[in-house]
Amino acid sequence: MSHAVLARVVRSGFLESVHHGSAVALDASGHVVVALGDPRAPVFPRSSAKPLQAVAMLRAGLALNGPLLALAAASHSGERFHLDGVGRILAGAGLVPDDLQNSVDLPLDEQERVAWHCAGREPSALAQNCSGKHAAMLATCVENGWPTATYREPDHPLQLLIAETIAELAGEPIAATGVDGCGAPLFAVSLAGLARAFSRLATGRHGSAEQRVANAVRTYPEWLGGTGRDVTVLIRALPGVIAKDGAEAVYAAALPDGSSAALKIADGGQRARPVVMAALLHKLGAAADLLDELAEVPVLGRGEPVGRVEAVPM
Repeated sequence: MSHAVLARVVRSGFLESVHHGSAVALDASGHVVVALGDPRAPVFPRSSAKPLQAVAMLRAGLALNGPLLALAAASHSGERFHLDGVGRILAGAGLVPDDLQNSVDLPLDEQERVAWHCAGREPSALAQNCSGKHAAMLATCVENGWPTATYREPDHPLQLLIAETIAELAGEPIAATGVDGCGAPLFAVSLAGLARAFSRLATGRHGSAEQRVANAVRTYPEWLGGTGRDVTVLIRALPGVIAKDGAEAVYAAALPDGSSAALKIADGGQRARPVVMAALLHKLGAAADLLDELAEVPVLGRGEPVGRVEAVPM
């Protein structure tokens, strides 16, 4: 990929570092408003693809709505309500946490992680941030009579449907298949395709799987991320927006009119990700005090701001 500088780190008026990457913003008709780097090159969207995976599962008959549907599209923080929700998804399909095949981990939330340690609990699949998605995958298999023991295999009916759905929503073929950090298959599309897919979520027809996922994300962002997470705060601040962050600093979002944006920071570091997304959404006409706040990531000296991380002009 041919990346461009997306963000600068300025300390005491001195350019200290830069973050390279690629980014794209599309207007409501799909025309390119911003293109930096190489937004047509394929990337692994990582957890930014979870809302698209949830669309595929709804199309296959998954019977989730509201907060549990948001949890199916989540990279949750491992707060108590998240873990209880995963248990409810599993129990509804006659399953238990031991049926989960995602990787084991501690909760993302710092306080929950400390409490987990203090209680002497071992890392578990339930606590890992992808357990909502995996529980929903298992429930979808039960609904369709598909085997649950092999649900992570790329040639499993569920994963074939997910790949087909992502390609349809992105408007382009899958460029590569890999393995995500949680162990599920991962399907590469371009950032432009990822932005198109989020536009289709944001403007899904009434009653469609796309609209159901978008409504769940908009209404229950704490279930998509967690208390205090930047993606949760963004969705709360901009009525009607949908957004999903992902590992390796991928981020996608769409406004209610279908204008959309997607980005990847090349080094995978997260600090520039919300700053660049705020700039892209500003360029698309979004206005909120929070966007100004997200665009102000301070650089500290002895605990005091002495600079900031800033997006390049767009």
